[in-house]
Amino acid sequence: MHMADALLSPAVGATFWVASGAALAWSARQVKRDDRPDLVPLMGVLGAFVFAAMMINFTIPGTGSSGHLGGGLLLSILLGPHAALIVMASVLTVQALFFADGGLLALGANIFNLGVCTCYLAYPLIYRPLVERGGQSPSRQRLTLAALLAAVLGLQVGAFGVVAETQLSGITSLPLGTFLMLMQPIHLAIGLVEGLATATLVLFVRQARPDLFAPLAPTTRAAPQSARRPVGLMTALGAVALLTAGVFSWFASSQPDGLEWSIERTTGQTELATSSPVHATLSAWQAATAWFPDYAWPSGSKSALAEVEQAKDATKKEADAAWPAVDAGTSLAGVVGGLVTLGLVMGVCYWLKRRKPRPL
Repeated sequence: MHMADALLSPAVGATFWVASGAALAWSARQVKRDDRPDLVPLMGVLGAFVFAAMMINFTIPGTGSSGHLGGGLLLSILLGPHAALIVMASVLTVQALFFADGGLLALGANIFNLGVCTCYLAYPLIYRPLVERGGQSPSRQRLTLAALLAAVLGLQVGAFGVVAETQLSGITSLPLGTFLMLMQPIHLAIGLVEGLATATLVLFVRQARPDLFAPLAPTTRAAPQSARRPVGLMTALGAVALLTAGVFSWFASSQPDGLEWSIERTTGQTELATSSPVHATLSAWQAATAWFPDYAWPSGSKSALAEVEQAKDATKKEADAAWPAVDAGTSLAGVVGGLVTLGLVMGVCYWLKRRKPRPL
């Protein structure tokens, strides 16, 4: 559900940059007050894991579409919503800057749709009340139900956000009724898969490290002084992230994701063109920073837009020709992206921790 710049007007894109920036400023303020000794390294490893997991598109049977995990709910459960939003913003920034996955103008909207809607709506309003009911550790069935409902709600709100943002931007080629009736059902299916995957991962982590699921304080996760860093868990997550990015990414579906599928069904094409100078400038900047456009080897020094589009077309053709699509370029892109995400998250968080929080 990564929006491209062509779906937004500059005014709407800038508005969501401000909105997401405000949410991130609040998150950063809360993370500075969180004294969990394991928080920063766990955020970094989970960021790399979510980056790798997003590379794996799964086919939605009978639709010709695919989806991928968003990761915001999983991060919120394991880290708390404030730290989760910072990790999500880092993942989406790395994807946009270095892999041309989601536009630069649309980055604020993507953070809002995939991060804020999950971390500050689905998690606190659906997941947490359900699992904390009764004050006891939730059963497997209750945790799974909570994850399913929260994942579905988060994606439904995020998908509606995409539709609303295109309407506010005046994208007339995406009429409200048609676009909405395509976006919501396909993301319902994706949300169900994400909910099941999230519940499975959370149950695994709870079995390995039940101390990570201590009751949450109003704004921070209170950790006992004796808490130790989950080295074994972080090592396992790091290994799975590397394996996912380097090998499992070959098995990703080549079908268009839910947003591309909805656009194609509405307009007959997966991407919309734009002639705005703002869009053209940002596209040129993005192509200049994209090490691996669409998670593939760069094709050489061509024009900014052409290189990204040719990389996407080449990747889809290769995937259609052979499955799994064994590709050293994809593996390298995934590993590099995971490491960059790890470094960005930990760098930002250590910088935040060094700054003294101001009194509320």
